[in-house]
This record gives sequence, C-alpha cells and structure tokens, in this order.
Amino acid sequence: MIVQRPSSERGQSAASGRDSRHAFSFGGHYDPQWMGFGPLRVLNEDRLDPGAGFDTARHANMELLAFVVSGELAHEDAIGGNGVVRTGELQWLSAGHGTEHAERNASASEPLRLLQLWIQPSRLNHEPAYARRADAPADARGWTLLASGDGADGSLAIRQDVRVLQVRLDRGEAAEVTMDPSRLYWVQVVDGEATANDGIALRPGDALGVHDEAGTLRLTGASDGRALILLLDLPQ
Repeated sequence: MIVQRPSSERGQSAASGRDSRHAFSFGGHYDPQWMGFGPLRVLNEDRLDPGAGFDTARHANMELLAFVVSGELAHEDAIGGNGVVRTGELQWLSAGHGTEHAERNASASEPLRLLQLWIQPSRLNHEPAYARRADAPADARGWTLLASGDGADGSLAIRQDVRVLQVRLDRGEAAEVTMDPSRLYWVQVVDGEATANDGIALRPGDALGVHDEAGTLRLTGASDGRALILLLDLPQ
C-alpha cells in the first residue's frame, strides 16, 4: 500500500524565529493518524531565521538525524560533538542513555532550512555518540547512502536497521527502489518535483509511506531544476 502525505496537510508550529512543518505528531501538534512510521517517529522541516534556534534539551534512546538543506547549523552537545553542519551534510546524534544538545542558525544574515528525523534505536541505553557525513558530490547519480545500520559505503553507522539515501533527479531522469514487503519505505521530496510510478505527482514537502509492497517503486524527476529526494528503508 502507498499512502500519500501531502506537504499541505502537515502540522505547523512557529515560535522565536522558527517555522516548522511536522509529518507526524510532535510537541503541541497532535494527529492520532500520524504518530510515526515504523521506528521513524519525527520528521520535521524547520526554517530558522538568522541566529534563531533550539535551546538546550535532553533526549534519551533516540537516533537524531539533521539534514541541512540550505544554510549552516551550529550544534553543541554534552559529549563534545560541537561544530557547524553545512548545506548537504547529515548530522547524527545518538542520545543513548541520555544527553543534552542545542542547535541554532550559525549565520547572522542567512536563513537556515533543515530536516530533523528521529528514529527509535534497535536497543536501549547505548553510550551517546555523534558524527557527521559530508555532502554527496554534486555530480553523483543514482542513490547515495547517507546512513545505515552497518555503516556501509562510508555512511553514518546509526543504531537501527535503517538505510537513509538521497538522490538528485533532473527532469525525465529516474531512480528505482526494489521493495521488500517485509520492509517500510518513506519517500520525502526535499526540493523540486517528481512523479512516483508515473502516476503520483510529488511537490516539495510531499511524502509517500509504503508498506506491504513488492516490486519496483520508480521515481522520475519532473521539474526544470534538479529534484532532491530522501528515501528511508525501515524495519516494520
């Protein structure tokens, strides 16, 4: 089954120079029909004004991924994983048995746009850990593996049987996913437009949740500019 999650139907919250869109229930936004998707519990698109950010917060037993779409993200945490995450880079913070972190727009003049993904780990109470992955090359074609449970192909080795991939598609260019019906798949359009299986039109912010499906999912670029798409391959 393929379930559509249009951008326009996401939850919204705004405060202190932040504007956020929520694919699932988060904070003050509650939607009983969208509580998560397998171990994927949070998928927020955040836009931060210059200098705006998130104050220090404590988390435990959650894999926290931040994908910077544009701008620069300043990160600080209690385990020494401090620094600036730049456009196209992916940050991983495994909260483990518990740690604190804070994040803000590192620029005094430019906006920041990022996606935050929170994934439940495969087991509880790890030691907290932190790492970053560089931007995929601009000329990379096909799927690029950003994070995985085994750290394959230089990806971030996160603590769940999840694969996070990205692809950039020009108009008419296609990428395929061979689906396993025992797995879940979440397709998130970050920028540009695409079609899925030549029938589902996808615009920026739109998503698809796929479960109990075999065969091939085909994504085709449909915009004049290059489309950027993230794919999460998840356990049930």
